Amino acid sequence: MAKDLSSLDSLTHLDLDTVAWLNSSAPTRKDKSESVALIDSFIQSHQRSVIEGCYGDLIEMLLPYADELIYLDTRTERCIKNAQSRPFEPHKYESKKEQNQNLDMLIKWIKSYETRKDSLSKKYHEQIFNEYSGLKRRIKQK
Repeated sequence: MAKDLSSLDSLTHLDLDTVAWLNSSAPTRKDKSESVALIDSFIQSHQRSVIEGCYGDLIEMLLPYADELIYLDTRTERCIKNAQSRPFEPHKYESKKEQNQNLDMLIKWIKSYETRKDSLSKKYHEQIFNEYSGLKRRIKQK
């Protein structure tokens, strides 16, 4: 969805996965300060953009720059199907094989979305959305 939105208005697209994770064989999150520095650099060099991701802690620091907040509220089953059928993401992985090696971990993570209590949880995302006072949309997918 973010890629589609960015192409409609010739906006630059930033996938927060690219600033949140280290390039390593085991999924390891970067230190938040490093992610924030990368996001700051992106914001300084791109006037208009679409930024997407599920990192509540990073989304919160982006809110002062936002013209609109869109919360894509997807059912777990649909999210899993999307993960299973996602195209190769060369900006994240060296190969489709490497991408698929993380699929089981990703599905497990998706299944725990509604019960987790961290900044990547449904509860945290809903709190951010509910407290945001600017222009916002919630898209509830079936």
